[in-house]
Amino acid sequence: MFEAVVIGSSAGGIKALTYVLSALPHEFPLPIIIVQHLHPNSDSYLTKILGAKCGLLVKQADEKETIERGIVYLAPPNYHLLIEEDHTFSLSLEGPVNFARPSVDVLFESALFAYRGKLIGIILTGANHDGAQGVKQIKSAGGYIIVQDPATAEAEAMPRAAIVAASVDKILPLDQIGPYLLQLVNRSQSRRHPFE
Repeated sequence: MFEAVVIGSSAGGIKALTYVLSALPHEFPLPIIIVQHLHPNSDSYLTKILGAKCGLLVKQADEKETIERGIVYLAPPNYHLLIEEDHTFSLSLEGPVNFARPSVDVLFESALFAYRGKLIGIILTGANHDGAQGVKQIKSAGGYIIVQDPATAEAEAMPRAAIVAASVDKILPLDQIGPYLLQLVNRSQSRRHPFE
Protein backbone atom coordinates (compact mmCIF):
# COMPACT_ATOMS: atom_id res chain seq x y z
CA MET A 1 0.00 0.00 0.00
CA PHE A 2 2.64 2.54 1.02
CA GLU A 3 5.99 3.02 -0.69
CA ALA A 4 7.53 6.08 0.98
CA VAL A 5 7.24 8.51 3.90
CA VAL A 6 7.78 12.26 3.48
CA ILE A 7 8.17 14.55 6.49
CA GLY A 8 8.19 18.33 6.75
CA SER A 9 9.32 20.32 9.78
CA SER A 10 10.67 23.73 10.66
CA ALA A 11 11.02 25.57 13.98
CA GLY A 12 11.46 22.96 16.72
CA GLY A 13 11.80 20.25 14.09
CA ILE A 14 15.11 18.75 15.16
CA LYS A 15 13.66 17.70 18.51
CA ALA A 16 10.44 16.52 16.85
CA LEU A 17 12.28 14.48 14.21
CA THR A 18 14.38 12.85 16.93
CA TYR A 19 11.18 11.73 18.70
CA VAL A 20 9.67 10.28 15.54
CA LEU A 21 12.74 8.54 14.14
CA SER A 22 13.90 7.09 17.45
CA ALA A 23 10.66 5.07 17.62
CA LEU A 24 11.42 3.24 14.36
CA PRO A 25 13.40 -0.03 14.18
CA HIS A 26 16.42 -0.50 11.93
CA GLU A 27 14.34 -2.80 9.69
CA PHE A 28 11.71 -0.12 8.94
CA PRO A 29 10.72 -1.07 5.37
CA LEU A 30 10.18 2.29 3.63
CA PRO A 31 12.39 5.23 2.69
CA ILE A 32 11.84 8.36 4.79
CA ILE A 33 12.52 11.67 3.05
CA ILE A 34 12.70 14.82 5.15
CA VAL A 35 12.72 18.56 4.64
CA GLN A 36 13.79 20.40 7.78
CA HIS A 37 14.17 24.16 7.34
CA LEU A 38 17.79 25.01 8.14
CA HIS A 39 20.11 27.99 7.78
CA PRO A 40 21.49 28.01 4.20
CA ASN A 41 25.06 27.62 5.49
CA SER A 42 24.35 24.71 7.82
CA ASP A 43 26.77 21.80 7.79
CA SER A 44 25.91 18.12 8.23
CA TYR A 45 25.18 18.39 11.96
CA LEU A 46 21.53 17.35 11.52
CA THR A 47 22.58 14.07 9.88
CA LYS A 48 24.85 13.35 12.85
CA ILE A 49 22.24 14.28 15.48
CA LEU A 50 19.48 12.17 13.95
CA GLY A 51 21.83 9.32 13.07
CA ALA A 52 22.90 9.05 16.70
CA LYS A 53 19.27 8.73 17.86
CA CYS A 54 17.89 6.53 15.08
CA GLY A 55 18.29 2.85 14.25
CA LEU A 56 18.13 3.64 10.53
CA LEU A 57 20.87 4.98 8.30
CA VAL A 58 20.51 8.77 8.08
CA LYS A 59 22.14 10.61 5.19
CA GLN A 60 21.91 13.74 3.12
CA ALA A 61 20.23 13.15 -0.25
CA ASP A 62 22.53 13.37 -3.28
CA GLU A 63 21.76 14.42 -6.85
CA LYS A 64 20.65 11.43 -9.00
CA GLU A 65 20.80 9.06 -6.01
CA THR A 66 18.38 6.13 -6.20
CA ILE A 67 16.00 6.04 -3.24
CA GLU A 68 16.29 2.86 -1.17
CA ARG A 69 14.05 1.37 1.47
CA GLY A 70 15.01 1.70 5.12
CA ILE A 71 17.09 4.87 4.72
CA VAL A 72 16.34 8.34 6.10
CA TYR A 73 17.21 11.05 3.56
CA LEU A 74 17.58 14.72 4.47
CA ALA A 75 17.27 17.62 2.06
CA PRO A 76 20.61 19.46 1.84
CA PRO A 77 20.60 23.02 3.21
CA ASN A 78 19.69 25.68 0.63
CA TYR A 79 18.48 23.20 -2.03
CA HIS A 80 14.99 22.12 -2.94
CA LEU A 81 14.80 18.32 -2.85
CA LEU A 82 12.71 16.71 -5.58
CA ILE A 83 11.88 13.10 -6.37
CA GLU A 84 11.86 12.04 -10.00
CA GLU A 85 9.48 9.49 -11.49
CA ASP A 86 12.27 6.87 -11.54
CA HIS A 87 12.64 7.28 -7.74
CA THR A 88 15.89 9.24 -7.85
CA PHE A 89 16.60 12.61 -6.26
CA SER A 90 17.25 15.90 -7.95
CA LEU A 91 18.36 19.12 -6.29
CA SER A 92 17.26 22.59 -7.34
CA LEU A 93 18.46 26.11 -6.61
CA GLU A 94 15.21 27.68 -7.82
CA GLY A 95 13.87 30.45 -5.62
CA PRO A 96 12.40 29.88 -2.16
CA VAL A 97 8.82 28.58 -1.90
CA ASN A 98 6.91 29.81 1.18
CA PHE A 99 10.12 31.68 2.05
CA ALA A 100 11.97 28.36 2.33
CA ARG A 101 14.58 26.43 0.39
CA PRO A 102 14.32 23.50 0.83
CA SER A 103 10.53 23.66 0.71
CA VAL A 104 8.23 21.02 2.16
CA ASP A 105 5.66 21.71 -0.56
CA VAL A 106 8.24 21.11 -3.31
CA LEU A 107 9.25 17.77 -1.78
CA PHE A 108 5.66 16.63 -1.16
CA GLU A 109 4.42 17.56 -4.63
CA SER A 110 7.33 15.87 -6.42
CA ALA A 111 6.97 12.78 -4.18
CA LEU A 112 3.34 12.57 -5.21
CA PHE A 113 4.40 12.63 -8.86
CA ALA A 114 6.78 9.72 -8.19
CA TYR A 115 4.73 7.59 -5.78
CA ARG A 116 1.14 8.59 -6.63
CA GLY A 117 -1.14 7.83 -3.69
CA LYS A 118 1.24 5.35 -2.03
CA LEU A 119 2.65 8.04 0.24
CA ILE A 120 2.51 8.84 3.92
CA GLY A 121 2.95 12.57 4.52
CA ILE A 122 3.80 13.89 7.98
CA ILE A 123 3.81 17.53 9.10
CA LEU A 124 5.57 18.43 12.34
CA THR A 125 6.20 21.68 14.20
CA GLY A 126 6.95 24.84 12.24
CA ALA A 127 6.32 28.57 12.17
CA ASN A 128 5.04 29.01 8.61
CA HIS A 129 2.54 27.39 6.21
CA ASP A 130 5.02 25.34 4.15
CA GLY A 131 3.64 21.86 3.48
CA ALA A 132 -0.06 22.74 3.56
CA GLN A 133 -0.48 22.59 -0.23
CA GLY A 134 1.58 19.41 -0.46
CA VAL A 135 -0.58 17.76 2.21
CA LYS A 136 -3.71 18.75 0.32
CA GLN A 137 -2.40 17.21 -2.90
CA ILE A 138 -1.20 13.99 -1.28
CA LYS A 139 -4.55 13.55 0.47
CA SER A 140 -6.53 14.20 -2.72
CA ALA A 141 -4.48 11.52 -4.51
CA GLY A 142 -5.30 8.90 -1.86
CA GLY A 143 -2.22 9.22 0.33
CA TYR A 144 -2.24 9.19 4.13
CA ILE A 145 -1.58 12.29 6.24
CA ILE A 146 -0.38 12.49 9.84
CA VAL A 147 -0.05 15.87 11.55
CA GLN A 148 1.48 16.70 14.90
CA ASP A 149 -1.10 17.96 17.37
CA PRO A 150 -0.46 21.73 17.40
CA ALA A 151 -0.78 21.69 21.20
CA THR A 152 2.42 19.59 21.35
CA ALA A 153 4.31 21.62 18.72
CA GLU A 154 7.04 24.12 19.56
CA ALA A 155 5.62 26.23 16.71
CA GLU A 156 2.01 25.47 15.81
CA ALA A 157 1.55 27.39 12.53
CA MET A 158 2.71 24.60 10.22
CA PRO A 159 0.58 21.80 11.68
CA ARG A 160 -2.43 24.14 11.95
CA ALA A 161 -2.09 25.13 8.29
CA ALA A 162 -1.97 21.46 7.25
CA ILE A 163 -5.09 20.66 9.29
CA VAL A 164 -6.96 23.54 7.66
CA ALA A 165 -5.76 22.64 4.15
CA ALA A 166 -6.84 18.99 4.10
CA SER A 167 -8.95 16.39 5.84
CA VAL A 168 -5.96 14.77 7.54
CA ASP A 169 -6.10 11.15 8.64
CA LYS A 170 -4.50 11.47 12.10
CA ILE A 171 -3.63 14.31 14.46
CA LEU A 172 -1.32 12.95 17.14
CA PRO A 173 0.83 14.20 20.02
CA LEU A 174 4.49 14.15 19.08
CA ASP A 175 5.37 11.10 21.17
CA GLN A 176 2.71 8.98 19.42
CA ILE A 177 3.67 9.72 15.81
CA GLY A 178 6.61 7.30 15.51
CA PRO A 179 4.83 4.32 17.08
CA TYR A 180 1.69 5.01 15.03
CA LEU A 181 3.71 5.28 11.81
CA LEU A 182 5.30 1.90 12.53
CA GLN A 183 1.89 0.29 13.16
CA LEU A 184 0.44 1.84 10.00
CA VAL A 185 3.28 0.62 7.80
CA ASN A 186 3.31 -2.84 9.36
CA ARG A 187 -0.45 -3.18 8.74
CA SER A 188 -0.08 -2.13 5.11
CA GLN A 189 2.84 -4.55 4.60
CA SER A 190 0.89 -7.46 6.07
CA ARG A 191 -2.03 -6.72 3.74
CA ARG A 192 0.33 -6.67 0.79
CA HIS A 193 1.87 -10.03 1.76
CA PRO A 194 -0.94 -11.88 3.58
CA PHE A 195 0.68 -15.32 3.25
CA GLU A 196 4.22 -14.39 4.27
